[in-house]
Amino acid sequence: MKYLKILSMGNHAKHAEKFVNNDSRTDWHDESLWYVRNKRDKAAHAIDEWEELRELASQIKTHTLTKLSDYLREFEANATKNGVVVHWAKDAKEHNEIVLKILQAKNIDRVVKSKSMLTEECHLNQFLESKNIEIVDTDLGEWIVQLKNQPPSHIVMPAIHLKKEEIGQLFKEKNITDIESDDPEFLTLASRVFLRKKFQLSKAAITGVNFAIAETGEVVVCTNEGNADMGVHFSEVSIHCMGLEKIIPKRKHLGVFTRLLARSATGQNITVYTSHHRRPEKGQEKHVILLDNGRSERIHDDDFWTALKCIRCGACMNTCPIYRRSGGYSYDYTIPGPIGSILAPSVDLEAHGDLPFASTLCGSCTDVCPVKIDLHEQLFRWRQIISKKQGANTLRELTNKATSLVLFNRNLYNLSTGLMKYVPSFILNSKLNKWSKGRKTPKISNTSFKSWLKNKNKL
Repeated sequence: MKYLKILSMGNHAKHAEKFVNNDSRTDWHDESLWYVRNKRDKAAHAIDEWEELRELASQIKTHTLTKLSDYLREFEANATKNGVVVHWAKDAKEHNEIVLKILQAKNIDRVVKSKSMLTEECHLNQFLESKNIEIVDTDLGEWIVQLKNQPPSHIVMPAIHLKKEEIGQLFKEKNITDIESDDPEFLTLASRVFLRKKFQLSKAAITGVNFAIAETGEVVVCTNEGNADMGVHFSEVSIHCMGLEKIIPKRKHLGVFTRLLARSATGQNITVYTSHHRRPEKGQEKHVILLDNGRSERIHDDDFWTALKCIRCGACMNTCPIYRRSGGYSYDYTIPGPIGSILAPSVDLEAHGDLPFASTLCGSCTDVCPVKIDLHEQLFRWRQIISKKQGANTLRELTNKATSLVLFNRNLYNLSTGLMKYVPSFILNSKLNKWSKGRKTPKISNTSFKSWLKNKNKL
C-alpha cells in the first residue's frame, strides 16, 4: 500500500531537525513569533465586541462559500462593467500562462510584484524567469527571500527566519550596499533606493488580493509598505491574482474583516494601506485572475471545506508551538503552520501526510483564528483518515492497549509509576525513546505527587 510511506518519510521531522539544531535561532524565532502573538492578544482585548466580530466574519464566510458560484459570477459581471478584464484559471499552469499572455501582448519583460501567496502557490516567479521576464518582489520581506532564492517562511512575515546581520551580509553580497551593516533603517533605505528603479522601469505590476467584493467588482489589497499601490500606479498594466475564496458579498462586509485582519496578523489596528482597485486609469489595463487550483473540489469536502474561510492572517502560525520552534521551511509547502497542515494533504496526501501529526492538538490555533476555523479538529480528522489509509500498525496497537490497561487500573498505574524511578537514565534517553531526541528526559522524583499531597495534608 503506497500510503505506508506517509509517516515513514517524516519530511517535517527531518526538516525541523535541521532548524532546531541551532538552539539560539530556534529560541529567537520562538520568542519573536510569541511577541507578535501577544500583540495580537492586546489588540483583540481592546475591542469589546471582538468575539462577535469573529462570529460575524465566520458567518459571512460560511454564507459566501455556500453560494460561491453566484457571487463569483456577480463579481465578474460588475468588474467587467468597470472596465476590468476577468480571467478564470483552473490550475497553476493555466494561471501562469494567462499572466504570460497578458505580458507578451504588450511586449513587457519587466514586472514588479507585491505580496501574493497565491503566486507563490503557482510558482509564478520561476515560470516568468524561465520565459526571460524579470519579476521583482517589492515588499521588503519577499524581496529579501527572493534575493536568497528562498520561498517565504511565513505568509505575513516572509523573512522572519533571518536575522538583521544575515540581511546586512546578503545586501553586501548582492551589491545592494557598499558596506555590511545590521542597521534596519540603513538596510530599509538601501532597499527603497534599489527598488525605486524597478518601479520606474517596469510597465506591469502584479498584486495579490485580500478581498474581492461581488457587489462592486473591486479588489482590496491590504499592505503596510504601499508597494502594491506604487506598482499599480506606475504601471501600464496591473494584474491582480486571487483565489476563488477571496470573494465577499458586499462592501459593507469589508469592515468586519479589516478590523480582524491586521489585529490578528501583527497586532495593528489596521494595515497602513487598505487600497481599493476598482477600474483602470485612463490609458491603463487592469486584469483580475480568478484561480481555482483545487478549491472547487475542497469546497465539497464535508470535513475540510471551512479551511477556505482563511483570510491569511498568519495568527495560527504565530501561536503554534510546533511552527514557532520548527520554522516555516519544515512544512515543505507554500502555506506552513496549522492551516497549511490542513490544506497540504488535500493537494498531495503522500507528500504531506505527516503534517497533520506536526501538531500538539492544543487548540491554540483555533482560539486565535479570526474566522473561527476549527483548525485543531481538522488536523485530528486528517490523522484519522491517514491512519486508516496506512492500515494497522501492530506495535502501535500493542503500545496503546498496554497504556490503556495501565491507565485504567489504579494498582497497575501506581506500580508502574513507582518503578519508573528505578529505570536508568541512559535507557530513558536512548534511541528507543524518540521523545528524548533533541531533549533530555527529566529526572523522575523519588516521591510521587500522591504521596507528596498526602504528607502535605497531614501538616
